Amino acid sequence: MAAPDEFKINRDLERQIEHVCVEGALTEPQCRWLCEQVTDVLQDESNCPPVRCPVTVCGDIHGQFCDLQELLRISGPLPETNYLFLGDYVDRGHNSVRTISLLFLYKLRHRDRITLLRGNHECRQITQVYGFFDECLQTYSTPAVWKAFTEAFDYLPVTALIDSRIVCMHGGLSPSADTLDEIRQLDRIQEVPHDGPMCDLLWSDPDERAGWGVSPRGAGYTFGQDVSEQFNHTNALKLIARAHQLVMEGYNWCHEKQVVTIFSAPNYCYRCGNQAAVLEIDEHMRYTFLQFDPPPLQKEEAPSRGPCRSIPDYFL
Repeated sequence: MAAPDEFKINRDLERQIEHVCVEGALTEPQCRWLCEQVTDVLQDESNCPPVRCPVTVCGDIHGQFCDLQELLRISGPLPETNYLFLGDYVDRGHNSVRTISLLFLYKLRHRDRITLLRGNHECRQITQVYGFFDECLQTYSTPAVWKAFTEAFDYLPVTALIDSRIVCMHGGLSPSADTLDEIRQLDRIQEVPHDGPMCDLLWSDPDERAGWGVSPRGAGYTFGQDVSEQFNHTNALKLIARAHQLVMEGYNWCHEKQVVTIFSAPNYCYRCGNQAAVLEIDEHMRYTFLQFDPPPLQKEEAPSRGPCRSIPDYFL
């Protein structure tokens, strides 16, 4: 039975979840408290936490809050549905604060039913360029909330392992980490480095060319089917599930179904016209992709002119 203090905390979390969903952003003190509490939860998780099936795997969200709500409506509410998010919760879209606040609140309220991984945008350098820093400054008139969230980002796991058979990360593989045990030994509690295995896990992309290649993103690598097959064989895996790339149908198989890309931000940047998708994996490890379009509310969330015009389009 839960202690009285736990009942009170859970009741307060439910109220804050309702406020973020219906009213808007939390206050600055609430954000700072949220980040402190979620850090305490995340620091107990390994670099590669285990996840049990059934689970719904979600790709990039990028501050498109209405689309996150649509995803939760279509896939099922917490705690009835078990979720694994692959990172990139902030930047690009215009409601990053509400997006990451809601996901952190869910992590506190239902910590065993939602796993949050780190994306390449969950770092200080990238968020100062692609929108999250500016949104925090505009919303709170201080960088303190941005600082609190980015400090919490340092504790997000970099991979997850679904029933010992499916490895999940935001970006892709690394030539410096051939095994899951090597990933488990990384020191992840830091700003995302410019190179090395932690950087690669958040930045790399699969490619049609064999072997390792130089990434056009300027960080991470490209990796071919031979690399994916070897990694899966070495680690007794059947699939690499990742996000990080815009795909027009919301998901894309490659490397003869050794790798799947999942992208969960429909009409990305309010102008790309893509569908979004999530991957449902049932208790028998069967895959179902749920595709969805942006809800009508996205038009209200989107600005009258494209948000990506004034910032670099490395992602597109």
